[in-house]
Amino acid sequence: MTVHGADGAGGADALLRVLELLARQAPPAQFDTLLDEARRTGLAGEELHRLERAVDLAGAVHAGRARDTRREAGLAALTDTARDLTLSYDLDSLLRVVTRRTRRLLGLDLAYVTLRGPHGASYVHTSEGSRPATGPGARLTPGLRIAEGYGLGGAVQLHGGPVWTADYLADERFAPSGSLDAGVHAPAFDEAAESALRAEGVHAIVAAPLRSGDTVVGALYGADRRVRHHTPEEIGLLAGLADLAALAVEKAGLLDRTRAEVSELERDSSRVRTSLARMRHVSEAHGRIMNLVLAGGDLCNVAKAAADALDATVLIRDPGGRPLAAAGDIPGLDEEAVAKASLDAHARRRPVLTDDDTWVAPVIAGSEDLGGLVVRAAGGLTGEDERLLELAAQCVAFLLLMRRSTAVAEGPVRDELLDDLIADPPHAPQQIAQRARRLGVDLGRPHVLVLARPEGGEQGRAVVWASSYAYRLSGLKTVQGGCIVLLLPGIDASAAAKAVAAELSPLLGHPVSVAAAGPAQSPDGVGRIHQEAHRCLDAMSALGGTGSAASAQDLGFLGLLLSDDNDVDGFVESAIGPVLDYDAERFTDLTHTLEAYFASGGSPSAAAEALHVHPNTVSRRLERIGELLGPEWQKPGQVLEVQLALRLQRTREVLARGRTTADPARQPGPPERGA
Repeated sequence: MTVHGADGAGGADALLRVLELLARQAPPAQFDTLLDEARRTGLAGEELHRLERAVDLAGAVHAGRARDTRREAGLAALTDTARDLTLSYDLDSLLRVVTRRTRRLLGLDLAYVTLRGPHGASYVHTSEGSRPATGPGARLTPGLRIAEGYGLGGAVQLHGGPVWTADYLADERFAPSGSLDAGVHAPAFDEAAESALRAEGVHAIVAAPLRSGDTVVGALYGADRRVRHHTPEEIGLLAGLADLAALAVEKAGLLDRTRAEVSELERDSSRVRTSLARMRHVSEAHGRIMNLVLAGGDLCNVAKAAADALDATVLIRDPGGRPLAAAGDIPGLDEEAVAKASLDAHARRRPVLTDDDTWVAPVIAGSEDLGGLVVRAAGGLTGEDERLLELAAQCVAFLLLMRRSTAVAEGPVRDELLDDLIADPPHAPQQIAQRARRLGVDLGRPHVLVLARPEGGEQGRAVVWASSYAYRLSGLKTVQGGCIVLLLPGIDASAAAKAVAAELSPLLGHPVSVAAAGPAQSPDGVGRIHQEAHRCLDAMSALGGTGSAASAQDLGFLGLLLSDDNDVDGFVESAIGPVLDYDAERFTDLTHTLEAYFASGGSPSAAAEALHVHPNTVSRRLERIGELLGPEWQKPGQVLEVQLALRLQRTREVLARGRTTADPARQPGPPERGA
């Protein structure tokens, strides 16, 4: 390129050439070449000064264009970064995009993001450009913890705006004794972070805050391994990228919270669906059980339906703990724990769990105790199962009340049947048996007769209870002479008397005298055991036993006298049976020792003389008798029964020997027990 002479034409050409270079966006070097050629061709003075001014202005225009280009590139990068952030929902991926763009756009050696932890300290979450570790010491890699208030991060946290330094390691502001704000801020020192910066060889650092509202949640760092002065445009670009990183953090946090809420909603929905399914199961099971009750099902059917619904074993018991119906068996049942839990359940009016995974549910109607349900489930019971157990107990209570109503409705017919059974003279047995079968009573089975006499109060409640009790046990009831008469299936009169007293006396709130007799196994035997029970009740009153419960067998020799069948065998067996058995098995003579002991007035030495044995022998035999008959065998009441039994046994032996003498065909031998 040639610039002519030092005339005005040459200067104008040079200026025109500057405009041409500027239009072509020539590089700065060509402007410098144009200026050098003008000087060589002799351009000087005012013309040269104008040319130099034109070249300076062209340089300024070129620099402005470069700045605009960089700004456009930065804006494009921010736009691209923002778009990239919309494509990912993972915080690690989002922050990797930010650090990668930061490093590339600003021409940095290293870029990293720190986030604040729950206790104030920060940690490096993402980094780009860190050197691989070649020796001991930390690096600016994810996981590095940074103390609160340390370095540029502490300054960013304090001021809430970008902070930069051309040479961090030489900048006294960030030394432990330095100050960024006229003594207000004394930077903390973190040996591990400081060591990491030195290991990375970092000099120039710029940091911008990640803000969530008014809170600084972290910082975006750019670093160079050389001394570098960052321009305002670079700092602004870093701040824009930090804002995008903050949005990424907020987005990830919001997404995490949303996911947690969705998960919680799903769990709530699952729980609601499960609860609804269980409630539907409870409703359907309750409906099935109630339909059984309304259709006339018995307690066994109800127990089985409840057991199927609860997947458990179910026992239905009366207020005294006696079984009414069962679906399965509970081995090893702790009756003491069940009785305790039953009291608690009736007090709380809801099911109670015992110590051995067995549930007890009260069967109640108002304030009246009708019994209880004992339940054991292999897998335990849920809250809905407990509710179903309560409903099953209510169904049982309803069924028992229905049966009571039926018993009351049939009361006159059933009372008339029992009146005819105990009438004197008795009515035709065959007709009575047919009437009993129509009422569901099998008189061919053994029955006992119980007399209950309330000692005070009104009889009405006791009569209603007796009708329900007799109906429940498939028996009969009537009222005669102020006494409730019950004919109940069974063979143990004593147990029947105690069961009636245990249930009726608490219900009435005052004593009840109960006497029982039996068993009888035919219609014509009911009148006999009725008379025996009456004599037993009269004897109890005469002996001061009002308010107690007993049978003829419980009265010892008095029962023998009161009984119509005079069960001598039973009396002898109960009084001295163990002694007779011992003599028979071991060929001893304890029975004769007893007779000699009583004949001598209770003197062991006199008895020894009569038996021609040593007194110590008699003492040892008496000790053995005490072991067989019990420690109270010498008390007056039992002594009387033992003496009477010895007399009866001796009389039977004499009669047996007499029969043997009269009948030579009989083989001689010891007298038979029960002869």
